Amino acid sequence: MSTILDFEINTQTCTRCGYCAADCPARIIGMHENGFPFIPVEKEANCYRCQHCLAVCPEASLSIHGKKPSESLSLENGLPEPAKLELLMKGRRSVRRFQEAELDSELLGKLLEVAWHAPTGVNSRQVLFTVLDSRAKVAEFRDGVMAGLADVVGKNALPEGREFYAGFLKLWKEKQIDILFRSAPHLLVASAPATVATPLPDCLIALSYFELFARANGVGTLWNGLAKWAIADLLPESRRRLGIPDDHVIGYVMSFGKPAVHYYRTVQHGPALINRALTT
Repeated sequence: MSTILDFEINTQTCTRCGYCAADCPARIIGMHENGFPFIPVEKEANCYRCQHCLAVCPEASLSIHGKKPSESLSLENGLPEPAKLELLMKGRRSVRRFQEAELDSELLGKLLEVAWHAPTGVNSRQVLFTVLDSRAKVAEFRDGVMAGLADVVGKNALPEGREFYAGFLKLWKEKQIDILFRSAPHLLVASAPATVATPLPDCLIALSYFELFARANGVGTLWNGLAKWAIADLLPESRRRLGIPDDHVIGYVMSFGKPAVHYYRTVQHGPALINRALTT
């Protein structure tokens, strides 16, 4: 057993097929003269921590990083039918009308836990989910953002191309119409350290996972670019109120909650823009 990586083989069930060694992206798993896989001590530091070896073992004979195969979900006969997945992907809609009710805390936790399994560049796994988990928290944050916008507008300091925020502020002040946060009960900000290989793509992929799993659970989402610009560009002090580290890139912002609208069919986009590249 590798003491650093906690790489352990159940020799009673291992068939010595070598799948783990063949599938290791870092190519650090070797096959011992006795036929069982092992990781040389000098290669342990090169582990990507991807757990491919644990996932690919057909006999559930391999553990690593303290992760036991018995605690993983089985993929055998468990994947959704392609037609159902197509319906989910084509049927998702941006939701801008939400119910008053908040999500159950258990469901919210499940949505975030599943979404955090999204792939990241070089398996950095550094995406941070900052969530406002109640309507009261969203309202308090929104009031702070509106106050900040009022100050910026009062100083005539809106940057070029963002002048329309003055109209959003006016609607809020005069009619309590919330264009920025759409009166959603929850808000999610995905961020990642600027020092990782792909901070922006990591955040966008994670939120895409969140959106699809949320939709499968009857939760509506909105890719909220207006809130993202406000937080990341217009009012940088608002990101500090949320506790987002200064060294993080804000990937995007998502409003979500139980939808107050129901869609009955998919829309019809396309045809897809496809470039079938030639090779020489």
